[in-house]
Amino acid sequence: MGIFEKFTDTIFLKEENSLEEQLNKLRTMRDKVVEKEKLEKDIKMLEYGIRGENEIVFELKNANIGMYVLHDIVIQCGNETAQIDFVIITSAYIYFVECKNLFGNITVDSKGEFVREYTYLGKKTKEAIYSPYTQAMRHKDLYMKIWSKQKGLLTKLLFEKSVENNYKTLVVLANSKGILNTRYAPKEIRDCTIRSDNLIAYIKKDIASYDKLLLSSKKEMLQLANYFIDESIDKPDYTNKYTYLLEDNSFSDDKLRKALIEFRTKRAREKRQRPYYVFNDQELEKLLKSNVTSVDDLKRKNILPLVKVNSHGKEIVEVILANKKK
Repeated sequence: MGIFEKFTDTIFLKEENSLEEQLNKLRTMRDKVVEKEKLEKDIKMLEYGIRGENEIVFELKNANIGMYVLHDIVIQCGNETAQIDFVIITSAYIYFVECKNLFGNITVDSKGEFVREYTYLGKKTKEAIYSPYTQAMRHKDLYMKIWSKQKGLLTKLLFEKSVENNYKTLVVLANSKGILNTRYAPKEIRDCTIRSDNLIAYIKKDIASYDKLLLSSKKEMLQLANYFIDESIDKPDYTNKYTYLLEDNSFSDDKLRKALIEFRTKRAREKRQRPYYVFNDQELEKLLKSNVTSVDDLKRKNILPLVKVNSHGKEIVEVILANKKK
């Protein structure tokens, strides 16, 4: 990094969280599905998970160390997919973060098993949970598979650095009121399992101990962040697992959403742009909520920046008119 270059901002290239969208959709389904008990449980889990991720977002935004962050992205290689809570790109390391907001105290034993203990309605419960470390490692492994298949498309940063040594997995527990005990955990798990309030200190320590001559520049970090965006895919619709009580046309807006996302992907490829240059996730939500019938509507309602309207507005309106709810 240049001697006069000082990059201390936290830049979210993808901050939209599809969990919020999923939660809102589940709430509208309460009286429309057979599996009501399962639905309510999923809603509670999503609410808790979103609170945990928001804690991490807060910590990252106030880090003051210079990083690019991607929030809630999905990557795919063959039939394998991975949903990564956060990808944090710093001048030293790239972190794959698995966020868990688990009620109660967490202990990781000598076998690497995660055990949760909590009291609810006066009853003490102790239970094993699926290892978030294993989950985080699968995310990293899948990315390595994607990386290994590239031919001549990677940035200078990826060629110059050892991928295996510069990519780290982190399990970040956002239950700030709980106790995390990793005293007897295997070293590889103990070293990467932390509480959210220790996340920034962990990253700063990593950067401080890194070879200063090998630190990446802001430009290199951005190149790598954009590579992750290029490799990401749209998140699957997990609401398909529920059974509707009766035929309900209130979800026909899903047809328009799917059509707009497909258009965005196709248009981005045609123009050799990244999808968010066509419209980002926040703009997508505006398009779905606004009763747009013309390019003038797009301009008048300030749904998209003028440059996007001029480049894609006519085609976007055509998609909306062809797929809007009758």
